[in-house]
Amino acid sequence: MADAASRLTSLAEELLGGPLPVRLRAWDGSEAGPVGGPVLIVRDRRALRRMIWKPGELGLARAWVAGELDVEGDLYALLDGLSGLLWERDEDTRGLLASARDPRLRAAAGALLKLSGPPLPPQPPAEEMRGRSGGRHTRRRDKQAISHHYDVGNDFYELVLGPSMVYSCAYWASDGPDATLEDAQRDKLDLIARKLNLKEGDRLLDVGCGWGSMALHAAREYGARVVGITLSREQAAYARKRIAEEGLTELIEIRVQDYRDVTDGPYDAISSIGMAEHVGAVRYREYADILYGLLKPGGRLLNHQISRRPEPDEKAYEIDPFIDAYVFPDGELAPMGRTLSTLEDAGFEVRDVEAIREHYALTLRRWVANLERQWDRAVRLTSPGRARIWRLYMAASAVSFERNRIGVNQFLAVKTPVSGKSGTALRPRVWNEKT
Repeated sequence: MADAASRLTSLAEELLGGPLPVRLRAWDGSEAGPVGGPVLIVRDRRALRRMIWKPGELGLARAWVAGELDVEGDLYALLDGLSGLLWERDEDTRGLLASARDPRLRAAAGALLKLSGPPLPPQPPAEEMRGRSGGRHTRRRDKQAISHHYDVGNDFYELVLGPSMVYSCAYWASDGPDATLEDAQRDKLDLIARKLNLKEGDRLLDVGCGWGSMALHAAREYGARVVGITLSREQAAYARKRIAEEGLTELIEIRVQDYRDVTDGPYDAISSIGMAEHVGAVRYREYADILYGLLKPGGRLLNHQISRRPEPDEKAYEIDPFIDAYVFPDGELAPMGRTLSTLEDAGFEVRDVEAIREHYALTLRRWVANLERQWDRAVRLTSPGRARIWRLYMAASAVSFERNRIGVNQFLAVKTPVSGKSGTALRPRVWNEKT
């Protein structure tokens, strides 16, 4: 088939109403588009069939995971260009791409059919989440979602996250962006500990404790007594091993437990670091109520949470299909204002909100660099598809943080007693000044 790249480029530009910002190389070796930048490679015509059967992001994602789409050159530059073209277009263009009844889309589908070969839809890649049971954010389904994302091998996470084993936004405090990832993650954990005003003997509940890094820091550096909970058995086993190696088993307990089943309060402090995204809008008020009830009067909550921009019609919000199918099943983002209001509705006094959006872009770029540097080992530890999922999701997320499509915030909230004495310093940002 002659010059498939030119035909695909013309078709895409007709649909999108503008030139493609990237060069395209097709399976027949033909190329079209601007030179000197990243190249989007369509390795196999099956990629077109996926986009016909699942128009939009999910079809593209399946083709990427299957290795039918690839990138030559700067992945970030390609994603940045496509972000402006596809995800930040006006409502008319987004509506066109979403509407199977639109005559332009139907004509485009017909042209794609002629290029795509046999019409049968390819099977989704094995890494796609399937077989979910029960309603969204039930205990059983939450456990399935957590297992899908986290139980893919601790060795793989070590490769991506580095020695800190912290899977949330780092904090470049002292040395700026030139600091190592490990230093920035240590500074983030210490910032949280200081915001919580941890002291020796304090009881800390770490909800969604991951591989135990916050629990270890709080016990080792502050003498806190920590309970960490996770739904991932692989995370729990890894955290317990680390704790034993550091001789901190008397201070730290790691449980495989749902947050809804924690009943042994009161705690002096609670950390929720990258956990609320898994809770879901339907459960978030319940989550806030539970954490409020587990704190003693005057106790503090540090909620570290990714946010999204508000929608003109919040009822129209949909979970990102690629993230939902391949990365964080059932994960939901809320606007910052809704999170703050929910915490207040539960009874908390919100004392501080710190936006650290740019820090997450830096973090993600370091994780991508770790993955790319050890690509062959990552593939051996998981699968080619899984490694490709992580490279795309982390790089695309970095671009989203850089373009202010999503953000991340730390909320410091207090269960202020009736007396009104919150225990918070008159200068609330003193935790940024190490003494």
